[in-house]
Amino acid sequence: MPSIDLNADVGEGSFNSGTDSDAQLLPFVTSVNVACGFHAGSPGIIHQTVQRAAALGISIGAHPSYPDRAGFGRRFLDASPDEIYCDVLYQIGTVAAFCRAAGVPLRHVKPHGALYNHAATNSIAALAIVGAVRSYDPKLMLYAPPGSTLFQVAVSEGLCAIAEVFADRAINANGTLVSRGIPGAVLADPAAVARRAVRMVLEQRATAIDGTEVTMTGDTICLHGDALDATTRVQAVHVALEAAGITLAAPSST
Repeated sequence: MPSIDLNADVGEGSFNSGTDSDAQLLPFVTSVNVACGFHAGSPGIIHQTVQRAAALGISIGAHPSYPDRAGFGRRFLDASPDEIYCDVLYQIGTVAAFCRAAGVPLRHVKPHGALYNHAATNSIAALAIVGAVRSYDPKLMLYAPPGSTLFQVAVSEGLCAIAEVFADRAINANGTLVSRGIPGAVLADPAAVARRAVRMVLEQRATAIDGTEVTMTGDTICLHGDALDATTRVQAVHVALEAAGITLAAPSST
């Protein structure tokens, strides 16, 4: 029986705001990537998110980014390797502290936005991120695009790399994510997203924005938690995966 992890980026909303999609979508995922405060979140949001995930037995990871709250971490910053290393290490430690207080382990790290995309093709940035993860805890898993520079560097440096694919984002013919500035970059129809997720698991393929069929082999499927209809999409994917006989389970480094 095939198995897959279903992850979501969370802790990116307003603490105690009127719209709290995280509380609604958490029951449908198996791992979460918690914003560390650099692109979104706050101490209160991190605390609340970790407590909720811990209560549901969901695997928790840190979601570090460039220090770019104004751009939601989606703008490239020309940071030095030392700056990336220190920023990522700081953010890992932040979420890990709240995990320790909740009595649960921090399990993985997944870079966010522009930092994730840059490290996917840049070995210097990838080495800085991997170095920060290893310095904190070499047993932490690192979520990265399959076959990317970040993935390859993680493996070469002895980390457990988890191949991540995206059900709600369009891809180019080379498997990279389509820029958010291009129409159709974000897939909005829950049913279409669900079908795409099932196909990624059962056929290990996806259709690129230009119609090209692309091989997509992943250990985890990401759904973005900041969308207005995030819960609807996550629930649709969860139901479709289970209906297809696919087991949902967080990844393990052992």
